[in-house]
Amino acid sequence: MLRVMVIGGGAREHTLVWKLRQSKKVAEIYVAPGNAGTAVMAENLDINSSDLDGLSSAAKEKRIDLIVVGPEAPLAAGIVDIFNDMGIRTFGPSKEATLIESSKVFAKELMHKYSIPCARDKVFTSFDFASDYVKKQSTPMVIKADGLAAGKGVIIAQSTDEALKALSDIMEARIFGDAGSKVLVEECLVGQETSFIAFTDGKTVVPMVPARDYKRVYDDDLGPNTGGMGVYSPPGFFNSELADTLTKNILEPTVRAMEQEGKPYKGVLYAGLMLTSDGPKVLEFNARFGDPETQVQLPLLQSDLVDVMMAVIDGTLDNMEIEWSDESCVGVVMASGGYPGSYSVGYPITGLDRVDSDLLIFHAGTEVNGANICTAGGRVLTVTATGETVKEARQKVYNSLPLIQFQGCHYRKDIAAEEM
Repeated sequence: MLRVMVIGGGAREHTLVWKLRQSKKVAEIYVAPGNAGTAVMAENLDINSSDLDGLSSAAKEKRIDLIVVGPEAPLAAGIVDIFNDMGIRTFGPSKEATLIESSKVFAKELMHKYSIPCARDKVFTSFDFASDYVKKQSTPMVIKADGLAAGKGVIIAQSTDEALKALSDIMEARIFGDAGSKVLVEECLVGQETSFIAFTDGKTVVPMVPARDYKRVYDDDLGPNTGGMGVYSPPGFFNSELADTLTKNILEPTVRAMEQEGKPYKGVLYAGLMLTSDGPKVLEFNARFGDPETQVQLPLLQSDLVDVMMAVIDGTLDNMEIEWSDESCVGVVMASGGYPGSYSVGYPITGLDRVDSDLLIFHAGTEVNGANICTAGGRVLTVTATGETVKEARQKVYNSLPLIQFQGCHYRKDIAAEEM
């Protein structure tokens, strides 16, 4: 029986704990730092997910057998390398492999070198040179900070003035810190956006069920980008032929390219894609489970997640058949007022006990305060349901959302609306 530690404190990590708890191979689960949702099914540890020394000490003290890393920051800091050196099996890519997410410039150079389809771009380290270039480009265009920016480092500029402000914010005001030391200016791809996420052991690539997430904060894809406001699986436009094409033309070549670059990639590889009239193109890579995609993908996973993770770590994924439900799943994010800008926290959440028992509520920014569960972040909850169809799952979620309340709560009303 395994003693497992999950690193992170969002809805993705709550979902991972929920799924790992279903495995008969798991004895104990610890979460660092966790949230009010994980506290019900695991032991929360008061350790920040970026406190590598604290996490290492806890792993020794708790005699951990398996570590699952949720967020990108500890991956980029090299936490997998540290735990591997300690002899603890760890699910996630190495620091070098995580460059595919932690440096957008590295990822674009990799794609250009190995002919992986993506947007045209230009890289700048000088604000003046970037500004001169932007003034000569047509809009809309995409401005990206090179490094990690908590999902907020991508600005789709609709005008030249908006692009120049984004450059100034990133490169001069450094609103994303050192992540803004380099920027990419990209063409704005048009088409259907989708997430295609797979398990890989560095050789074999096994896709998860496809998902479609919604990044903009308001209905009709208006407002600034967020970490994700909702998601559903599977999208109606996604068929097995498209999945095969994306696996063979994007995911497998990327895993081979990483091996050839001396950065073998093990874990979850996330491709954010645009299905353009010229074919699928990569918007970005992430080196981890998606958030909120995990909240609709893992409820559809029928195989034991521990078995999958061990096959990835041991390099035996080619021997495993991963099984998925043929149901649909929809998740809607309930966010704090003001998110993704400034917002207040500490508001009691009511109604969690009023929703139907077959709904799944994954906590993100929550904490226990006395007898209350209170808000503690921008994205607060992901309310999720499965059903025989997307329509059925969607109806369950939207019927339940009004029952859950906290001050300033807002959520999108159009998640999966295109499937109706």
